[in-house]
Amino acid sequence: MSTGTVNAAARPARRVAAVSPGTRARVPLIVTAVLLAVMFAVGSVRYDGFLSAQVVLNLLIDNGFLLVVAVGATFVILTGGIDLSIGSMVALSTMLTAWLVESHGWPLAAVIPLVLLVGAAGGALMGWVIHTFEIQPFIVTLAGMFLARGLCYTISTESVTITDPATTAVAQTRLYGPGGLFVSIPVLVAVAVLLTAFVVLHHTRFGRNLYALGGNESSARLMGLPTGTTKIAAYGVSGLCSALGGLLLTFYTLSGYALHAMGMELDAIAATVIGGTLLTGGSGFVLGTALGVLVLGMIQTLVNFQGTLSSWWTRIVIGALLLVFIVLQRLMGGRRHAAR
Repeated sequence: MSTGTVNAAARPARRVAAVSPGTRARVPLIVTAVLLAVMFAVGSVRYDGFLSAQVVLNLLIDNGFLLVVAVGATFVILTGGIDLSIGSMVALSTMLTAWLVESHGWPLAAVIPLVLLVGAAGGALMGWVIHTFEIQPFIVTLAGMFLARGLCYTISTESVTITDPATTAVAQTRLYGPGGLFVSIPVLVAVAVLLTAFVVLHHTRFGRNLYALGGNESSARLMGLPTGTTKIAAYGVSGLCSALGGLLLTFYTLSGYALHAMGMELDAIAATVIGGTLLTGGSGFVLGTALGVLVLGMIQTLVNFQGTLSSWWTRIVIGALLLVFIVLQRLMGGRRHAAR
């Protein structure tokens, strides 16, 4: 075979190699960013007052707790797992906070670390059960979901309204910026969690272990990586974020209720998948999860601005988008295997 023929045969392989796995992994992220920009542009053209920086900030104000919860879900999904207890843990956090602050007079400064400890311990316990007994995460976290929701009802079957001055002050505080733009304290907390998660996932050994575990657990174990500790820690982070999301929801509603956050685990998973994280694990970006949360919030905002659509249209559109992104992930996965 001549040299020219060899070179010609090598060109397609080089083209395939040029599309690196990292580039393919960013395709859903880019699609999500473009989709968010298109939705904002459409809203700006169709509705008066939509083209405003405050509209974007309102997305964060109204969805700050979901962003925190979705960040926690991202850690678990990156390992190839799932956490169905998220919404119930959020509700339990609101009930614990309202019960301790309002009914027992505990100071908010003492309640916050206790609630976070309960969330982190609950998540870590589920991770330990999943790893030690090799049980499917779906089953273990489903049990956690029922347990946490049941504990809510043991505290109270009614909504507990919070009138505590310290809690009310945090909830009602607005932080103003240029041009009269404002955000709430929970928004700053949510952004801080997002930035912390970004650093942890992309610049620490723990983050690299998460990606390796989700990519291939057997290979990660053969490489000597602490797969068990990593898995337990991932579920602990999810529980911690769920508890923190519950605290932020408490500030948002100034109440604790056993029926809070019904289905929030599905919203968190949807935001994570729309943001480009593979459900099979090993690939994804926490910044993509943030974009996914903003997309969900933008859909709700567009429905509200329209005024004539039922709120169920939000679910319909989210379901359609989720299906599209799952198919996109499948197509990208197929190309990846073909390239190999």
